[in-house]
Amino acid sequence: MFRRFLEKLHNFRLLPVFVIVSMAIGIAIGKWYGISNFELTPPIDAIKSIFHGTYEFSIGNTLALGVVVGLFMMMYPAMANIRFEDLGKAAKSPKQILIVIFFNYAIAPFFMLLLAKIFLSGEPDLYTGLVLYGLAPCIAMVIVFTYLSAGNGPLAIILVALNSIIQMILIPVYAKLLLGEIQFDVWVVGESVLLYLGIPLVAGMLTRFLGVRRYGEEWFHRLKFYLDTMSIIGLLFTLVVMFALKGDLILEKPFFIVQMAIPMTLFFWTMFVIVYLTGWKLGLNYRDAVAVAFNSTGRDFEIAIAIAITAFNPTVALATVIGPLIEVPVMLALVWFAKKTEFKLFRGRE
Repeated sequence: MFRRFLEKLHNFRLLPVFVIVSMAIGIAIGKWYGISNFELTPPIDAIKSIFHGTYEFSIGNTLALGVVVGLFMMMYPAMANIRFEDLGKAAKSPKQILIVIFFNYAIAPFFMLLLAKIFLSGEPDLYTGLVLYGLAPCIAMVIVFTYLSAGNGPLAIILVALNSIIQMILIPVYAKLLLGEIQFDVWVVGESVLLYLGIPLVAGMLTRFLGVRRYGEEWFHRLKFYLDTMSIIGLLFTLVVMFALKGDLILEKPFFIVQMAIPMTLFFWTMFVIVYLTGWKLGLNYRDAVAVAFNSTGRDFEIAIAIAITAFNPTVALATVIGPLIEVPVMLALVWFAKKTEFKLFRGRE
């Protein structure tokens, strides 16, 4: 019976149902415990407090660790499923890399700024939160969305690693250019890269290398079912945690969510479709086009939240926390869109 339930999780047609149920559970938990009344702890700070022996069990700290656990459960299977010998091939993809660099750093931050001016010019805190959200490309979850849409995983990892390095240099520049003089610790970016990308990458690499070496490829093929299950459960668990963070606010101030949802949804759909079609027009195959599109679309909400908490008031931080509540369901819709259009657009391309 349990195996049958796990198989249902793998049914992509049922995934939207599980996503909606997870969001509802999160909202109910947030409402029941009034979680928005508690101070939000940045996940990296919660991890540091454990190593320093100063960790205290609280709702804020527990939810912060929940985000870390959920993202690891999502990322680790995607990393373990990659043949790391393919990373060398993916690195030799100049066209794909140039597309991602162009859209991530010449288009995305300024497009989000334009949307903020159009939709939120009368709401300075929401405006700032939206612009912050557009500053940096995602360094974690885009790998999962690429994985769910059967895209090029090794290429996604190369692109994420490249974005991780570039954004450490450019985030302060873009923050000053788009928002003026703000102060935040740039090393937060490096810590996020290590936490959300480095640890799952090493764990996945060791699992595949040691497991295949000791038990063979057939063993890993059987393990893949459970790894895929872990990734989906991690996604649903992350949704529960994220919606719990602001569940009571969603019920009390739904218009606040709508104000952020409209420009963000426009951003994600517009960016993805344009980059996806650009890849198609430039002759990329489906797997590469999907990897490029997701890497040019996803935003680094961990960094946005960290900067907002460090340099701005609680309302700006709240605006950045709302971001992933909108981004994750929209990106799942884009996974569906990509899979639906694969055969029509990319038939015959390898």
